[in-house]
Amino acid sequence: MSSDPNRTGTDERHALPGLGRGRLESLTDGIFGTVMTVLILSLSVPVITRGPVAAENSQLADYIHSLIPDILSYVISFVVLGAFWMRHHMMFNFVSRVDRTLLWLNIFFLLTIGFIPFSTALMGRYPLLQIPLAVYGANLFATSATSQFLWIYVGRNKLLGVTDKLDERIMSTITRRMSLGPAAYLVAIAISFYYPYATLAIYVAVLIFLLVNTTTGFRVNKNSKNTGNLPDWKDPTASSS
Repeated sequence: MSSDPNRTGTDERHALPGLGRGRLESLTDGIFGTVMTVLILSLSVPVITRGPVAAENSQLADYIHSLIPDILSYVISFVVLGAFWMRHHMMFNFVSRVDRTLLWLNIFFLLTIGFIPFSTALMGRYPLLQIPLAVYGANLFATSATSQFLWIYVGRNKLLGVTDKLDERIMSTITRRMSLGPAAYLVAIAISFYYPYATLAIYVAVLIFLLVNTTTGFRVNKNSKNTGNLPDWKDPTASSS
């Protein structure tokens, strides 16, 4: 924390007694857990007409086949949510304190998370229509953008406990990588007006890129300047989402 007395006074004015990092993370974990559970509600067990076994099996097979878009939408959204949760968890592992603005930014981030079950169900029901694809892309764009705002805010306002070990070049690199997600979702929304299959392909490609980045992260070379005693620090936020 800065030793500047003016900065200290500002920190105290923006601090909320009793609302520390632990409370923020608990709320976030609860919202993520609830949303990831609610996602499955878009899949329902079919009701078939009683009859010969062969006819019942045929009905059931047809219904399950019709659920394929819903199942794929569920899988994509569940993994995306898991990646966002991982990013948020690892990001806040390096946050030393929170203030009022950060709390509200996190609430707006959670607002976009809570909307994902609806956009997922909409895309699953109408996977090749432009409006559902655009709504889903807009939802993920908003989630990705608010997540990036969180990172930028904690970095610029010295809320990271490791800020003194990360130079501006490293911070800028992480921010640029996080910008790939919002940019990709905007492209997907624009393409959805003409090529719905291409939009779906972009969502899947972003998901793959997201999985790779949340697994490998961004490594700071141990010989880099201003990394202090932080060798091979793995960037917790360097995913495309």
